[in-house]
Amino acid sequence: MKIGQGYDVHRLEEGRRLILGGVTIPWSRGLAGHSDADVLLHAVMDALLGAAGLGDIGMHFSDEGDTWRDADSLELLRRVAGLLGQNGIRIENIDATLIAQAPKLSPYRDEMRWNIAVALQIETECVNIKFTTEEGMGFTGRGEGIAAMALCLLS
Repeated sequence: MKIGQGYDVHRLEEGRRLILGGVTIPWSRGLAGHSDADVLLHAVMDALLGAAGLGDIGMHFSDEGDTWRDADSLELLRRVAGLLGQNGIRIENIDATLIAQAPKLSPYRDEMRWNIAVALQIETECVNIKFTTEEGMGFTGRGEGIAAMALCLLS
């Protein structure tokens, strides 16, 4: 058994779509980044790659050049699943937390869980997602960005 942890954060800005867990969420701002800036999926990928001893998303999907510009993070997650499969690694579970003052994200939990499970070819019950605010404190509390943390167990 191997445990991995991942963390990601992106700044919020006007003129971008807000995509979290592969779900486009209607809101006035989105996350800035080289790809679609899906902090939840980026944290999950880093947790999986770290536990497997396969580096991190920057090694596999560099933000230098245009290869991964505006990339769909669900597609990147499917590629990570392929790497794990090639190495005979099974995902036991994923537990993730999104940290955002706004918008309210709980209505999208089931769709996010389903997207992650399908991309990784695991049962939805193996994916848990929680949401929290920072009660107005820090950059997420001030609405400047959104952060995500993820843990995984591999065998």
